[in-house]
Amino acid sequence: MLLAISIPCLAILSVLQLPGTQTGGVTNVGLKPETVQAFDRYVQLTEARINGEVSQTEKFLYVDGLAEPRRSQVLAALERGEIFMERLQTLGASGQELQAPNAIIHHWLGAVFVPGANLREIIALMQDYNRHQDVYRPEVVRSRLLSRQGNNFKIYYRLRKKKIITVTLNTNHDVYYFPVDSRRWYTRSYSTRIAEVANADTPNEHEKPLGHDGGFLWRINSYWKFEEKDGGVYIECESVSLTRDIPAGLGWLIKPFITSIPKESLEMTMGSTRAALAAGKNGNQKLEIRK
Repeated sequence: MLLAISIPCLAILSVLQLPGTQTGGVTNVGLKPETVQAFDRYVQLTEARINGEVSQTEKFLYVDGLAEPRRSQVLAALERGEIFMERLQTLGASGQELQAPNAIIHHWLGAVFVPGANLREIIALMQDYNRHQDVYRPEVVRSRLLSRQGNNFKIYYRLRKKKIITVTLNTNHDVYYFPVDSRRWYTRSYSTRIAEVANADTPNEHEKPLGHDGGFLWRINSYWKFEEKDGGVYIECESVSLTRDIPAGLGWLIKPFITSIPKESLEMTMGSTRAALAAGKNGNQKLEIRK
């Protein structure tokens, strides 16, 4: 298998001083307050746009706000079973690009359509957090519902991403569900704790200090929308995440690797959600909203 690793991959391993596929040799970086403030500002402006969308009946979904003929083309692709992916970018009040010091903000949207499904089934699937480790594996290694108060949830995920290197994270999230009407719901998920795990699944496993780690994931917010129409359910997820920046002089080599992960993870999430919902429709899993 080592012979199959390309020269660029070997260069990445060399630059990052990795002993193999673990992250122990990656230089730790610190998450600075000004970086968090910039991310929070980006989120604030993004949520202002989302607030406008969820208040509309005809353009509740992001894809419904696309200009023609692209809107019709995207909807047709979704009905064919394709996953729609689009990189988004929230701009400042003057149209300027918003950046976080020493970090990268990743902003992606994914969408799928599940024919024959209904809103009740998708909400039940989303709220079954103890089963997400089966639905979203291999990236979700463990999942657990910590507490619930009405439509507000606190959950735990252990995440693992393998791509040349292996990164394991212990994460906690607050998730809020908002029913709009009988055909529309939306949710918001905010990471409240992300800890990189060193030597995962070994006797020497331990967490690195929060915000002083490899910087592979410092923050992640997810915004889901569900709308039942056209004989099925449209599902959208908008993901906004924060990672470390690329060291100067190495962007041409490392940046494509780092920036591909958020898109790939969201695309996997959308495909897994659709597959799990379809499996429920086929009788393999009974889906019910828990009271």
